[in-house]
Amino acid sequence: MSYGKPTVFVVDDDVSVRESLELLISSAGWQPETFVSAQEFLSRPRPHAPSCLILDINLPDLNGLDLQQRVAADRVGMPIIFITGFGDVPMTVRAMKAGAVEFLTKPFSDDVLLGAIQQAIARSQCALDREADMQDLRGRHTSLSRREREVMALVVAGLLNKQIGGELGISEITVKAHRGQVMRKMQAASLADLVLMSAKLNARSGSLPPT
Repeated sequence: MSYGKPTVFVVDDDVSVRESLELLISSAGWQPETFVSAQEFLSRPRPHAPSCLILDINLPDLNGLDLQQRVAADRVGMPIIFITGFGDVPMTVRAMKAGAVEFLTKPFSDDVLLGAIQQAIARSQCALDREADMQDLRGRHTSLSRREREVMALVVAGLLNKQIGGELGISEITVKAHRGQVMRKMQAASLADLVLMSAKLNARSGSLPPT
């Protein structure tokens, strides 16, 4: 899928850091956006392009680790690179366990930061692609009629057409017709393909979308 220019967000209350990072990011071909506080950043709508967040640990409102939790919940597909003037092992471990791409202690080289940004943008691209695929899959499932969803659930459970007919109180011929519609609408090339689609839907929602 094609997206706009990747955006690199910077949240740091030090104006000199924001300005230097803005220049570095722009020169590397990405779109920089800088913020002085976590709340200012959170007021910015979620981007519809690959992105990452360069985040200072110490901020005037929410600290960086608390903001990381908010981003993980609300902005899936936005990896975080932490930067700090000081850091300790517990802080680093907490940030990395929560999914941070990198934890850099100032001063750090431009090349190290650019490498981390490249990795984060690639990760964001993959996450956005997965999200788009899931939206498409959910849309196909939503297009099924109530009866077709019932048939699909029994098909992926391993029941034969005759057994499905008995469960639903319809003829085997009718089951075959619904089954054909399910395969067509879900764009499933095989039963195994349909089972995999059902598993993906289950993994995201805990159950298939309501019938």
